Amino acid sequence: MNKKQLQSEQTKKRVAEAARALFSQKGYKATSIEDIVTATGSSKGNIYYHFQSKEGIFIYLMEEWGSEWESQWLAQEQNYHTFEEKLNGYAEHLVANDLNHPLTKATDEFISSEWGRSDVQQEVKRYYADHLQFNERILQQAMDSGELSPDDARTLGFILEGLFIGIGEISKRTPIHESTLAIYRKAVRVFLHGTAAAKNSKEH
Repeated sequence: MNKKQLQSEQTKKRVAEAARALFSQKGYKATSIEDIVTATGSSKGNIYYHFQSKEGIFIYLMEEWGSEWESQWLAQEQNYHTFEEKLNGYAEHLVANDLNHPLTKATDEFISSEWGRSDVQQEVKRYYADHLQFNERILQQAMDSGELSPDDARTLGFILEGLFIGIGEISKRTPIHESTLAIYRKAVRVFLHGTAAAKNSKEH
């Protein structure tokens, strides 16, 4: 990388970091390109050169967030010895890095306000596709190791995603008696073991 390319990358990183702080503090709608210009000292033209638009900056930050999420998970995944531990660890990761992330509220605002854009829809589709692939992978691993009964890992992954996403969305909007993490842990137990009462077998 030559000096000009290095400077360009440094500028892009500086703009992204400033925008992340502004979106986290003010929200998506209330943050303008002018705010980012003031925070970085970069010209509006320079910002548009790197990101094309405010929407482009936010999509970049979402992609960066996704990469950070994955790398953090991979660093800790090996610490879990059972599938149930792994699912609980996954839930903790979601609470820490999705529900409590500085950009969580701004992301909800961004998606609702910019949903008509095809690139936003594509980003959301990619997010869910990545999560479904992740779920399918860990479920299939558990089946291969004998921790789960053989089943359709893809379908189970869809169910798991719906369960976890549903808990997250409800917890953001509705006060609950237990902590969100406690609800997630109970959901893991229900997903793995169910709630039906065991029938007493009669000896003949």
